[in-house]
Amino acid sequence: MTVDTNPQPQEQPRPQTSLSTAAARNLATTTKSAPQMQEITSRWLLKSLPWVEVAGGAYRVNRRLTYTVGDGRIEFVQDGSQVRVIPRELGELSLLRGFDDVAVLTALADRCVQRDFRAGETLVERGTPAEQIHLIAHGRIDRISEGQYGDETVTAVLADGDRFGQSALLDSHATWDYTAVARTSGTLLTLSRADFEAVVASSADLRTHIQEFGALPEKRQNRLGEAEIAMSAGHEGEAELPGAFVDYELNPREYELSLAQTVLRVHTRVADLYNKPMNQTEQQLRLTIEALRERQEYELVNNREFGLLHNVAFNQRIQPHSGAPTPDDLDELLCRRRGSKFFFAHPRTIAAIGREFNARGLYPDHVDVGGQQVPAWRGVPILPCNKIPISKENTSSILVMRTGEDNQGVIGLNQTGLPDEYEPGVSVRFMGIDETAIISYLVTTYYSAAVLVPDALGVLENVQIARTSG
Repeated sequence: MTVDTNPQPQEQPRPQTSLSTAAARNLATTTKSAPQMQEITSRWLLKSLPWVEVAGGAYRVNRRLTYTVGDGRIEFVQDGSQVRVIPRELGELSLLRGFDDVAVLTALADRCVQRDFRAGETLVERGTPAEQIHLIAHGRIDRISEGQYGDETVTAVLADGDRFGQSALLDSHATWDYTAVARTSGTLLTLSRADFEAVVASSADLRTHIQEFGALPEKRQNRLGEAEIAMSAGHEGEAELPGAFVDYELNPREYELSLAQTVLRVHTRVADLYNKPMNQTEQQLRLTIEALRERQEYELVNNREFGLLHNVAFNQRIQPHSGAPTPDDLDELLCRRRGSKFFFAHPRTIAAIGREFNARGLYPDHVDVGGQQVPAWRGVPILPCNKIPISKENTSSILVMRTGEDNQGVIGLNQTGLPDEYEPGVSVRFMGIDETAIISYLVTTYYSAAVLVPDALGVLENVQIARTSG
């Protein structure tokens, strides 16, 4: 081991010759920012919805009378690997709409046979006899038809809660006019025409219901299921004109205003002594209202009563053809409604859309929305909304909507002019000072959303947003 026999002398610290910066700060006025908050987002949904004043606390949506009400999805219960259809859910089938004999519906549910299928399996073949209805409990299925020029085209993607083959229950000569191929593995329940006819034969009430269903005149409905307005066109001379009236729903839906509330507490000592250069109470209120607005937007998307994701009509829900959000999927969303105004998607979903566009050599346009340039497809802005959930399987949804009362679209509902209103639609009420000198304020906002006609809102569900390997 080598020993240094000539160590270097240690350098002595220099004596302080001026006032230190740490000491100087005690006499200086610090320049400071207002309190910052990471939770604040762009809240494009709140900015984009046209808000309608609801003076009475409820908004009634009057629509033309519609006959095709049983068009929802069917729900199931699972016991281990066994799946059963909930009997009352069979009322979602149009031919059983309004039939409420639970014993008969249970008999039909008990005759449904479970069938597990694999990805790539052909479930029905075009041109073969159709002898049963299929209820999809889980999985995704492509419905494939022959195109005009002989090529095969996917005309629909069916998923959980959908069904196909309903006409087979009443028509003994029905044949499949498409092929159904499983895209993923899954489970479906089948009810054969023979089993259905056996239950019909044992129930006089069901026989009567089926006869009444078959006797409904087709002319009473238009292609959207609304009561038809009779009229004549192109006639000459003194032709007799049909009489008409516009029938309305007898029990229209009413949307009551929901609310978000919190109690803000500020100590009187803080409010009295620490109000310069910034008013502490005002800053507390500002951040509280920001959080309230974030919750408001979350509820507008996810609330089970009025949230947009839960109020999309079932025939306006579609599935992506390949998992990832492609331009073809966005086009299918747009073609289902007139005058689409906005897309809304989680920022990660927008990134997935960009990847698919880049892979195809497409570069979306940008449009001006409120002074900001945002990406658009077919001229419809694609706006971020981080309140749209992402599942643990890395799937999400893309909403598209038409907005405005005059356009029969989606609207926001609120009420302004509230007592102790702090800003439009937000009231801040003084609740008093307690024995510990704490000042309390009740902060409240009222809101809801309404879909005026079903095709005003659509959704692309189960969008795969994870980056694929390779």
